[in-house]
Amino acid sequence: MNGSLSRLHSSGGTRTRRTLLGVLAGVAALLTTGITAAPPSAAAPEPGVVALSAQQHARGFWTPERMRRAAPLDLLSVDRSAVGTSSPRGGEKSVVAPTSPSAVGPLAIPDGGGPWTGGGTVVRTAGRVFFTYQGRTASCSGNAVTSANKSTVITAGHCVKLEGAWHTNWVFVPGYHDGQAPYGTWTASKTLSTPQWTASEDINYDVGAAVVAPLDGKRLTEVVGGQGLAFNTGYNKAMYAFGFPAADPYDGEKFIYCSGTTYRDFLLSDDHGLTCDMTGGASGGPWFTQFDEGTGTGLQSSVNSFKYNFLPTAMYGPYFGSDAQALYQTAQSS
Repeated sequence: MNGSLSRLHSSGGTRTRRTLLGVLAGVAALLTTGITAAPPSAAAPEPGVVALSAQQHARGFWTPERMRRAAPLDLLSVDRSAVGTSSPRGGEKSVVAPTSPSAVGPLAIPDGGGPWTGGGTVVRTAGRVFFTYQGRTASCSGNAVTSANKSTVITAGHCVKLEGAWHTNWVFVPGYHDGQAPYGTWTASKTLSTPQWTASEDINYDVGAAVVAPLDGKRLTEVVGGQGLAFNTGYNKAMYAFGFPAADPYDGEKFIYCSGTTYRDFLLSDDHGLTCDMTGGASGGPWFTQFDEGTGTGLQSSVNSFKYNFLPTAMYGPYFGSDAQALYQTAQSS
């Protein structure tokens, strides 16, 4: 199976065992220095914690031009060593209601990828994620969820940490379009991932989260709302996937969705599979069960994670089990 699996984030030219579909900028966007979580003289912070000075730098760093210039690099290959021996399945089914609950509507005709024109809450809660990785600018997708701190974003694990290093200059732009941030640019005060992703980047647990700082005296979901979540719900579900793919034929400027009935991955992982042609930059975008097209609300149950090289029309997302639930609980308590 070596060379058969590709992630939804690039790794900046380093030939690693994963290909991830996050988006790295070109040579013109290279940085001369990185941003650390704390100054050298400070005590070592908790992993993923971002110092206030770094948050301030990140907010000013992401100009509309830098956002527009984000472009994907080539996808890399991975092998079976990217998959651990444990399964994310197990535990009791658990549901967190959306901030603005609504009845769920019927599933639309399956769609393998196209612009979302339905409006609703999802166009505010979903957005692009921007960060610095290996000295270069990069992007993924993410989604604001209902949380106790009203400040939690769910994304992919590789969109917060990759190859042993936490990304810097991390910001979330809900409702992104055409280089614009209609609901503001929200800087991370802390980024987290599941223990399995943090330790060994196990593709079964490619789930990440960020706690974002208040902006103009308000917290994130007070401004954009928050989607619900569901854990341990099983396989073969009617689901919608959203993201901001930036690799050809997409350009990162449009909000894209796929819909259909998922299946359990029959090859390397325990992930959900869905017919979907989204490309690099879609990583971390939300998957919803019980999605209502009329209101744009649902229960987030996975994120865009990876594709197999030989199945370009299929997207895979991690099973939201007990470990993903524990990550969410930790994030919303931060």
